Amino acid sequence: MIVASSQAQPLNVIGVAVTVLASSAASGGMAFTLQEGPEGCGPPPHCHPWDEAFFVLEGSVEFVVDGTPTEVAAGTLVHVPGGTVHAFRYGAGGAKVFEVTSPGSRAAEMFADFDAEMPDGEINLAKVVDIFDRHGIRLMA
Repeated sequence: MIVASSQAQPLNVIGVAVTVLASSAASGGMAFTLQEGPEGCGPPPHCHPWDEAFFVLEGSVEFVVDGTPTEVAAGTLVHVPGGTVHAFRYGAGGAKVFEVTSPGSRAAEMFADFDAEMPDGEINLAKVVDIFDRHGIRLMA
């Protein structure tokens, strides 16, 4: 499968531009996204059954994995095993990451739902919880 990045348009996922390069359904396995966001943006603590790996392309990102915060710079790969509670925030000046998820991921579909149901990027907590629930993602306190 070869996909030209110019074919995919970024989705607005609460202020983060997420370009789905290939969903799990399209690839028959893993999903691939390119994510770019401003300083301070990122998901709250959550977990899901699939693995994720993030390669930081530009800027810095603070990852919190199982309660331990670590700030990483461009050139760093972060792997989060399925079922692990995690969150992240883009650092000063924003960041750009390449994400790969394991087979069975519902990430691409979740991103599309955020773009369709919250296009203005404003946070509606009830809707966030609903979208997460539909895709097997558990929001943590």
